[in-house]
Amino acid sequence: MHTNALVLFSGGQDSTTCLAWALERFERVETIGFNYGQRHSVELECRRNVLNRIREEFDHWGSRLGEDHFLDLQLLGQISETAMTSEKEIEFAQSGLPNTFVPGRNLLFFTFAAALAYRRGLSVLVGGMCETDYSGYPDCRDNTLKALQVSLSLGMEMPLVIETPLMWLNKKETWELAEDLGGQRFVELIQEQTHTCYLGDREHRYDWGYGCNRCPACELRRIGFEAFKQDTDA
Repeated sequence: MHTNALVLFSGGQDSTTCLAWALERFERVETIGFNYGQRHSVELECRRNVLNRIREEFDHWGSRLGEDHFLDLQLLGQISETAMTSEKEIEFAQSGLPNTFVPGRNLLFFTFAAALAYRRGLSVLVGGMCETDYSGYPDCRDNTLKALQVSLSLGMEMPLVIETPLMWLNKKETWELAEDLGGQRFVELIQEQTHTCYLGDREHRYDWGYGCNRCPACELRRIGFEAFKQDTDA
């Protein structure tokens, strides 16, 4: 019986929604974040704010929310040379992948999370990866993560489960899930406190939150929110 979980928590919309999903299902939930030299490092401050707000404003979740862990993985940024970790224009490579793809990022994240989970006695790893609304990242695919679950369980000699609640949802459905989990108050927290923009823009505020409104992450978040509001207001 799996009763405890570790959520890969960046401070973005998707990981915040996954955190609420885990808090609804598990008796104890801990979080883990990573500094990998990301260009949008403002998300690291946002993640602290989101955790504090959940503890203060959502009593039924706050009582289950345990320790937060933070790891320095800046070496990943030093070897990746992508638009996520350096001042480059966002474009598509010859492979067809956008240059926002950080090779091995999710594989490393889950591996370090599994090592921590082993020590903390946590058997479920939760991530916000998605195949429906995503940029084609191969380490977000369901098959990749299923294979990783098998490898980590064998390598740790313990039954680890990787949960990806958003895997088959589009961004509109992710907003809907957030509302189902925490109501309008939680949707407003995501709008105001989470960060998604690849360029780290916290100066420009839109209905869907802060961002540049130009990068692929902002575009997905905006389109999803507009569809969500259209259904809500209908």
